[in-house]
Amino acid sequence: MSTDAASSFGLGPIDQVSFAVHDVEDAARRWEPLFGPFEIRTVDLPSIEYRGRPSSARLTLGFGRSGDIEIELVQVLEGDSPVAEHLAAHGEGVHHVRFPVRDLAGKRAAMEAAHWTTTFAGEGGPVSFAYLEPPPDVGGTVIELIETRITT
Repeated sequence: MSTDAASSFGLGPIDQVSFAVHDVEDAARRWEPLFGPFEIRTVDLPSIEYRGRPSSARLTLGFGRSGDIEIELVQVLEGDSPVAEHLAAHGEGVHHVRFPVRDLAGKRAAMEAAHWTTTFAGEGGPVSFAYLEPPPDVGGTVIELIETRITT
């Protein structure tokens, strides 16, 4: 199996690097010298899939930029999230990189067939997402797939 997700699964370039943080406001102040000001918002995810079971989460997110790459800071306020697991095991730091896709279900199925494990998935407005943990031979960075549907 190739460990190059972009070529093996037909993914394009990443568009986001996401950091797990304990406190978005504090982290935004610390990261602002590198990534400029952050837009901060709280999101409720009342109906997500967490490690194969129904769940919910409330997150505070901070969004900055580095050129074409979005920088995301994620703080878990309530509920289930692999970000909380990451913080408990590793502390703050890079949690995942994100690939925008047109066929989330198809890409997710292809990656799962190659032994990637979906840990977190759901929808919010016009967006569907899935976080996938790699098989042991690939390494530890989580991949997020995101599909944005155009609404009129």
